[in-house]
Amino acid sequence: MAKADDKANGKAEQQTPANMPLFYTQPTPLDAKAHGDLGLKKNFGFGFTTGINAVPVNLIEMPQICHHYPIAFSPDGNATPVAILGLRDNENLFLKPDNTWEQDAYIPAYIRRYPFIFSEIPGGEQLTLCVDMNDKVVEKGGAQTFFDKEGKPTDLANNALEFCKSYHAAAQQTIKFSKALADAGVLVDREAQINVGGDKRINFSGFMIIDEKKLAELDDKTFLMFRKEGWLPFIYAHLFSGAQWQRLTKLLNSRLEKEAA
Repeated sequence: MAKADDKANGKAEQQTPANMPLFYTQPTPLDAKAHGDLGLKKNFGFGFTTGINAVPVNLIEMPQICHHYPIAFSPDGNATPVAILGLRDNENLFLKPDNTWEQDAYIPAYIRRYPFIFSEIPGGEQLTLCVDMNDKVVEKGGAQTFFDKEGKPTDLANNALEFCKSYHAAAQQTIKFSKALADAGVLVDREAQINVGGDKRINFSGFMIIDEKKLAELDDKTFLMFRKEGWLPFIYAHLFSGAQWQRLTKLLNSRLEKEAA
């Protein structure tokens, strides 16, 4: 079997400016005086996800994610669960040319949260709602304003605040889950070899998975702790998500056919 050229090989990567969360370039605390005339562009779409082949997911959404994407874990020591969006570098197979998402596919909460995010003040517990001041999504007199004429937050801003609160709480639970998996030693590096059209093979690397043998060999104390924490369904969701590599292969083959046309 001929191997694909280097451009076809892939690695799970989340590229972003230094010290910035994925997708965000200028997250700024929302302020009624400074941003009273700003709002979101109407239907700005999901173009901000272009070139991204993996995105973080939270623990509570893994049972939904597993029906649409392979779930892997980052190899950086944090063991962050991620949804794999593409098999080649800098390619999101779920993003359509018109910046819409693949039909009927669940959209991860990390993506749905954008362009809003919480900023955490160092040394404190206060969380501030921020918006990414990206001119591709924010504009003066935008269709969806952040504040009304009286300077009060609109439904958009209030809903974003509540969503970010829920996301933040879920993210804290996920950090605890990831640390426990890493400490238990059940995660292993893995490389996926995927056959695609044109007699090519893609080697996709840069991710970790739960090793079923190591999971089965866990000591009773650790396994019972996982059960007590309610983590077993999420572990199984990860294991079941392996079936979605086939979906990615199908999406990539479809794209390769269009590229060759």
